[in-house]
Amino acid sequence: MFRFACVSLVLALAGTTLHAEPINVVFILVDDLGQKDIGIEGSTFYETPNIDRLAAGGMRFTNGYATCQVCSPSRASIMLGKYPPRIGITDWIGAATGTRWNRNDRVLPSPNGNSLPHEDITLAEAMREAGYKTFFAGKWHLGGEGSFPEDHGFDINKGGHHRGSPPGGFFSPYKNPKLEDGPPGESLTLRLASETVNFIEANKDKRFFAYLSFYAVHAPIQTTDELLSKYILKAKDRGLAESRFLFDRTMPVRQVQDNPVYAGMMETVDQAVGMVMRKLDALGLADNTAIIFTSDNGGVSSGDAFATSNLPLRGGKGRQWEGGIREPYYIKAPGVTRQRSVCDTPVTGTDFYPTILELAGIPLKPKQHVDGVSLVPLLKGESLPERDLFWHYPHYGNQGGEPCAIIRSANWKLIHYFEDGRNELYDIQADIGEQTEQLKMNPQIAEKLKARLDNWLKETGALIPQKDDRFDPAKKKQQIEQQRTTRLKALEESHARYFK
Repeated sequence: MFRFACVSLVLALAGTTLHAEPINVVFILVDDLGQKDIGIEGSTFYETPNIDRLAAGGMRFTNGYATCQVCSPSRASIMLGKYPPRIGITDWIGAATGTRWNRNDRVLPSPNGNSLPHEDITLAEAMREAGYKTFFAGKWHLGGEGSFPEDHGFDINKGGHHRGSPPGGFFSPYKNPKLEDGPPGESLTLRLASETVNFIEANKDKRFFAYLSFYAVHAPIQTTDELLSKYILKAKDRGLAESRFLFDRTMPVRQVQDNPVYAGMMETVDQAVGMVMRKLDALGLADNTAIIFTSDNGGVSSGDAFATSNLPLRGGKGRQWEGGIREPYYIKAPGVTRQRSVCDTPVTGTDFYPTILELAGIPLKPKQHVDGVSLVPLLKGESLPERDLFWHYPHYGNQGGEPCAIIRSANWKLIHYFEDGRNELYDIQADIGEQTEQLKMNPQIAEKLKARLDNWLKETGALIPQKDDRFDPAKKKQQIEQQRTTRLKALEESHARYFK
């Protein structure tokens, strides 16, 4: 495979300069998709040939991140080019905060915003100002009435509203106030792709920015009988696991990719991505359209449907380890990226905004995307100055995550926990699974990273969770033990029943 080091290699090859003419942009966002759910990233159970082809057609970032371990903050960062604490959205919109969080925990989750601030210029508004026709399809979850996609720069909105999961599930009738029902049983995922395809065809002679934001693979996990049967047989042919879960700190976590319902959802998402790519090919637009593909947080390995495994990454959605924040992160930009190129430079969700502007030939807005950098130099095989990446999640995740802030600097990752002030330090190049804590062996590194993290928290105005006087330590010990024993056993039994 052709591979960029990204910090030392500079390509001096034809076809690595930006287009003279403005290009179209298709941005594809999958909900709750883990990096390791993709075939090109190592999954052998899920089938994703179209996504694999997209990734191989441009640059694949092996250290691509979302800016949060849950959805709304990550989505806000993509739209605004800012880290979540600057925006004021640090948890999914609608989550319980303060004393409304009543699950016997040590601190009170910090206040959380309920919509994108209108004083910011969204990516869609920037594209529309530059003459692009803008389109949104799918999950929004960045505000309600007055703060829908059409209120933040999108000319067309198909399915984006305040809810974070599809109110009618993944088959029509959808019960979605922003999307007409299709024939009974129609796939929501394929319908959103169809709406996107129709938009592309209707605007093939114009500059367009299409944002396809799937509700899949979020819960409820649902698939067709045909796909369910296919993946039940596939799992049995491979040999069924004797156990699928491991208890990790607060909850059981899935360790095996063999959920046949989730596999069916993955195949449907891949089919939908293929529909869009084929339409671009058929219209002769593939050579003038940048395609970006990513997710808003890690795969759901604990909580919700316990649907997938992110191994060798630890944890998943809602959690502070790599499984919760590391994502598939692919950019295919004709005339800029080389096929099958791979970049190891750490990048994050704030970078999409300036990258798309530069690819489209639009002047950057540094006062808006203050936390993002254009990745065009990396796409061309050049380098970027080293920088730290940050996360702030002053909340408890439904998936067992703990209130914390994180800094990644080079290969080091420090996690600071707000419950008790403790820190964890990992060398994530040598220890991608975050199994060997390095704090005692490298106290000076931890001290430096903690100081930089503290400065960032202060500079962004990050809210810090406060002590909850209702906390009962003895009751918490019982709750954890129940997760370790009763809950884990019930999960093993329920997931084994898929195959009976």
